Amino acid sequence: MKYLGKYIVIILVLLAGVSCRKEMPEINDPQNTIAANFNEVFDAFWNGMNNNYIFWDIDTVNWDNVYKQYKPLFAKLNLNDSNDVRKGYTYFKQMTAGLVDSHYNITFNDTWLVDSPSISPSYERKSASPGFHNPISIFHFYDTIPRKYLDRGGAIRGFTNTVDGSNQYVAVSGTIQQNILYFFFSEFALKELYKTDTANGVKRVEQYFFDKLQNTANIKGIIIDVRGNPGGALADLDFLLGRMIDKQLDFGYTRSKQGNGRLDYSPWAPAFATPQAGARNITAPIVMLADAWSASMAEMTTMAVKALPNGHFVGERTWGANGPLIGNLFFNGGQFTTNYMNLVYTSSLMLKYKDGKIYEGVGFPPDVEVKYDEAALNLGQDKQLEAAIGLIH
Repeated sequence: MKYLGKYIVIILVLLAGVSCRKEMPEINDPQNTIAANFNEVFDAFWNGMNNNYIFWDIDTVNWDNVYKQYKPLFAKLNLNDSNDVRKGYTYFKQMTAGLVDSHYNITFNDTWLVDSPSISPSYERKSASPGFHNPISIFHFYDTIPRKYLDRGGAIRGFTNTVDGSNQYVAVSGTIQQNILYFFFSEFALKELYKTDTANGVKRVEQYFFDKLQNTANIKGIIIDVRGNPGGALADLDFLLGRMIDKQLDFGYTRSKQGNGRLDYSPWAPAFATPQAGARNITAPIVMLADAWSASMAEMTTMAVKALPNGHFVGERTWGANGPLIGNLFFNGGQFTTNYMNLVYTSSLMLKYKDGKIYEGVGFPPDVEVKYDEAALNLGQDKQLEAAIGLIH
């Protein structure tokens, strides 16, 4: 669920045929609206959503009814009253609670809301749903899997921190029974970290996996583990999967908002992965391990692998946030700001899988379901990984 603005060029190549913003009529950009009262705050947000939100044709929220219900309520609020500001926060939370976009998130500029959490409808729904569980601990991937499941002497692990210390990337790779390749990474920043001039722990793990991918004579299978992975750079789809295919892999379609109308969409354009120079066509099983915390690029990569004749998906239904994101510069849709809201984070494009279904808000289902088992994990047993290994055998 990461911001993908720096990968705009890659997205435009991948989604060729989608109309660009400069070819579209100008919209009333909410970020250019100066709101002096709550009435104007509401209008800027409502209009921004009306123009930018990509999922109106599948969403169950009636946006016109939202206007009728909440416009009078916001008109009664005082922007200079802290109690009213918090009441407005509650209204925004209620208004957006049913939105299908599982990337959706609102953060605010108002200092009276600095201690309030961002508004995330999908997290609120999932945390209240039966079977909800926390993400698997990163130490399970970093310590338990190398110690218990990877071949002795055939495992490598590493991590690297961002310069400002705000994030840490972790990766683990190794072999299982000598000829099954395993690769875990905590976020999709593979190409960026690999292309850096400076050495880092994740880059070393990537190089190990890529070398094994090229040089292992009889690969019996590959396991790509994206459990708990929140997504990241779209460029990683080609950078990773493109090393395992020898022809274009079509796995679905995308579309954007094309004009000012709420349902004014572009035609569907193919979504695909492209083979990389020197790629090795893998015909052995490629198994994606994903779970309820796998989101965004983790889901799209799982979908792409599942579209392969030798592709499989083991684990749990994913988070359900698979619409690509970029800045609201090239498309008439996606994230936007107002002078009151720091960011309304929402998908720029809608993704439809090759089976004709849209999995936004519901998650992508595994073909081999293995539910989260906390008791087993506490004992060092990974039933999902064991099922992936068993599928290859």
